[in-house]
Parts: sequence; structure tokens; C-alpha cells
Amino acid sequence: QVQLVESGGGLVQAGESLRLSCAASGTRFSGRTMLWYRRAPGKERELVASINSSGNTNYADSVKGRFAISRDNAKNTVYLQMNSLKPEDTAVYYCAADPSPRGAVYWGQGTQVIVSS
Repeated sequence: QVQLVESGGGLVQAGESLRLSCAASGTRFSGRTMLWYRRAPGKERELVASINSSGNTNYADSVKGRFAISRDNAKNTVYLQMNSLKPEDTAVYYCAADPSPRGAVYWGQGTQVIVSS
């Protein structure tokens, strides 16, 4: 079992930065693929970024060059550094672990990010 707790969301202006954190409890964190999803109002859930156990990363085209996912296995934590934020980045951001056909096996509760223009 894995529990995920996100933090770091908030209200920022366009062009500013935020760093989201996701603290994981449970076993085998270092061996898990970690993901960040987001759901904007009225839109489908979107996979934003992922990082596997080897540190390989993938990003949605909408955030490439602006967002960076990283992990600290010693702290059981995954991060999402978000730079040059745009109003369209406004969403609830969810940390997740272990990709599955439904997105992921484990989910955090989400953290709200609001970007004002």
C-alpha cells in the first residue's frame, strides 16, 4: 500500500513558478514509477509528467520546457517544478504511483494550482 500527500499548490500570477511536492509512504518507493496528473475545470484528466525508477522522464507537450519532474528516493518524495506558468495550467494536480490502465494504482488527494492572468 502507498499513501501519497501533495503540497505546494497555490495562487500565482502568469509567468511565476511553483514547486509541487508529493511525499510517499509505504515500501519500494525507489522502484515505482511516479506520475503527476492534472484536471482542469471542464476538461479531461491529463498526464503531465512521469519519472521511472531509473530517472527517465516524460512530459506532456503542453508543459515541455516549462515543467520538470524529479525524485528524491532518500526522502520518498517526487517533485514537479513548474516555471513560466500560464492561466491554462490552472488545475488540480494529483500525484500518482504505478501506472495502470486507469491511470495509476495509487493517488494523492490533489493540490489546487491557480494561475491568474
